[in-house]
Amino acid sequence: MRAIVVRHYQTLLNASDRILGWGDAPRVDGWRADVNYVQNRLREESVHFDAIYSSGLERARQTAMFYARCNRIHIVHDSHQLNEVNYGLLYGKSKKWVARHIPEHKKDPDYVYPEGESFRQMQQRSVSFLVALTESCPGQTLLFVIHAGVIRGLVSHFLGLEYAENLKRKISHRYIGQLDFEGAECKRYDELGQKSGFVRSGAVNLPYRRSMSGVAQESTGSGLYL
Repeated sequence: MRAIVVRHYQTLLNASDRILGWGDAPRVDGWRADVNYVQNRLREESVHFDAIYSSGLERARQTAMFYARCNRIHIVHDSHQLNEVNYGLLYGKSKKWVARHIPEHKKDPDYVYPEGESFRQMQQRSVSFLVALTESCPGQTLLFVIHAGVIRGLVSHFLGLEYAENLKRKISHRYIGQLDFEGAECKRYDELGQKSGFVRSGAVNLPYRRSMSGVAQESTGSGLYL
């Protein structure tokens, strides 16, 4: 299975550096520039999807429906297992306020937010969802429209990275991640859009490949292989 992973359109709360989580917010006026960029990159790479999945949150579902229309796919499958981390009572709080008052924020993946969940819990449910699809959709190319926190959790898990060290990696609204699976194991990872903080920090070299022994190998060259 090949998973193409993108982020939802930018919302007003994203733009004002406020916490979203399981809440939602209207999209920014310039949202189309980001989703058009992603769609054009996918078209340039001749990526064709067998199905589209999104989280159950409106910003992801609406973005997924945009890509569905562009790619003439009539159904978007949504699941709460792909939802962003549930920040509970912190919805709408400024990220600066959260950093001041909750020292565990984006440092301890096991910290449970008030009336919410931990990053580890979010990672476990989203990883389980993808692993189940690798079993039921072998050989297919699937598009996932999800959230920055979910993307960090998936990349950290499937590339074998220390989760706590990667909770703050930048994931833009023009990010396009590609994870190629053999069974439930990610054998290759690449980025086709705006590079993530994983790459810019040097935590991941592209394209990432995993050998048969499970050890990451450095590779030369880049881009999508079909």
